[in-house]
Amino acid sequence: MTDLAKAYELKKGISINLQGGGATKGIRQVADHTSDIGGACRFFLPGNQLEESVAFEPVAWDALVIIVNKNNPVQDISFQQVHDLYSGKITNWKQLGGNDAPVRLFTRQGKISGVGYTIRKLIFANPDKVFTSSKEFKSSGPLEKAILEDEHAIAITGISSARLRDLKILTLDGKKADYLSIRRGKYSLYRPLFLTYNPQSKNVETIKDFINFAHSSTGRKIMKKNGVVPYLEALVLVMKQVQQDQLAQKTSDNDYTSH
Repeated sequence: MTDLAKAYELKKGISINLQGGGATKGIRQVADHTSDIGGACRFFLPGNQLEESVAFEPVAWDALVIIVNKNNPVQDISFQQVHDLYSGKITNWKQLGGNDAPVRLFTRQGKISGVGYTIRKLIFANPDKVFTSSKEFKSSGPLEKAILEDEHAIAITGISSARLRDLKILTLDGKKADYLSIRRGKYSLYRPLFLTYNPQSKNVETIKDFINFAHSSTGRKIMKKNGVVPYLEALVLVMKQVQQDQLAQKTSDNDYTSH
C-alpha cells in the first residue's frame, strides 16, 4: 500500500495518508466514514452490522508464511505440523526436526484479526478455534520483531511484511511462498487481499480511480515487487480456494476423530 500510494500520488497529485492497525480497522473505519479507503486481508464477518455496508475489491493474493528466528535450524514444516502446533500437540522443536527446546508460539490477539481469522479458516475450518499460544500481539509488526529476538519462537504472518525483516521463512510441505507457487496454488496458505470502501463516500470516484490504478500494469508491477500476486493474474485461485477449504476441513475432521 505504501508503494501504491506513492506511485498514485506521483501520477495524480493526490496524497493518501496511510495508517496501520489491521484488517478490522481497515473495514470498520471505512464503514463509519473515518477513512475513505482501507486494506483488509479478510472478508466481512457475516451478520456483523459494523461491516456489512462496506464494499470489497480483491486486488492481490497474499501468502501466509511461517516465520522463525534466522538462527533456528528448522527449514521446512508440513501443513499437518502447523495444525498440530496451533493445537498444542507440538511443544518441542525436536518434533519439528530442531533442537531440544520448548516451542514458543506467538499469535495475534483476538479471533477476527486478518491473520488470526485466516489461520482459523485455512487450517482449522473453524473461526472460533482457540490457539495454544505462548504470547499474543496486537498487530503483526510487534509479533515479527519479537521473532527477531527469540530463537525458540515461531509465528505466522503475511509474506509482504515478513520478507522485509531479517527472519527465516520456512518452506511449507517443501514449497516456497514465491510468485509462481502462489499463482499456481501450489503453496497452500494463501488468501485474497482487498481494498475496502464505502459506496456512500463523498470521494467514491477518486477511490474507484485508485482501485483501477492498483489493477493497472503499474499497480501489478508494484504488487509483484512486494511479494504478492496481482489478483487478475491468478483467477484460478478462486476455484483452488474450494480445495483449500476442503483440506482444512479434512485435517480438522481427522483431528476430531483421533480424539
